[in-house]
Amino acid sequence: MHVAVGSRNPVKVAAVEAALPEAEVEAVGVESGVAEQPFGLAETVTGAENRARRALPGYALAVGIEGGVARLDAVEGLWLVMWAAATDGDRWGRGGGPSLRLPDGIATRIEAGEELGPVMDDVLGTEDVAKKQGAAGALTGTLTDRETALREAVAGALGPFVTDHYD
Repeated sequence: MHVAVGSRNPVKVAAVEAALPEAEVEAVGVESGVAEQPFGLAETVTGAENRARRALPGYALAVGIEGGVARLDAVEGLWLVMWAAATDGDRWGRGGGPSLRLPDGIATRIEAGEELGPVMDDVLGTEDVAKKQGAAGALTGTLTDRETALREAVAGALGPFVTDHYD
C-alpha cells in the first residue's frame, strides 16, 4: 500500500512507518491550516484532518498528524496532546496519542503565545527537539518519545483500515 504522510517531519514519517511496516510511506509537505501551535482538541484534530486530506491525492491512504496543547475537562493544567487522522477519500479514522501535563513554567510560556517546540529547545538547551525525542521524551525522562507517542495516535486512526469492526 502506498501511504502519504502530510508532513516532512522525519519523526511523523517514522511514526507512520512503525505503524504500517509493510507500507510504502512517503512524506508530503502540506499545510495544516491551523495555528503553528494548535490550542485545544478541536484545532489539533482539524490540523491532522487537513494534513491527511491535503496529502491524499495520488495515494491509497493518507495520514495527518498534529501535536497541540489543550485544557482538558476534569484535570487541571495545560496538556500536550497528539492526534492523527487517516483517510482513503471515503472513510476516516482518528486516534489520539498519550496526553502529558506540561510543567507550569512551560505552560505559562505557551499560554503567552510561544510555541512548544522552541520553548522546549530553550528549556533543554538544544535545537529541533520536535524532530528528535520531542516534548514527550523530555517530559517522561525518555520513558516514551515523540515517535512512539505519535505511533499510538496513528494506530488509533488506522482502526477502520485494518479491522472490520468499523463497517
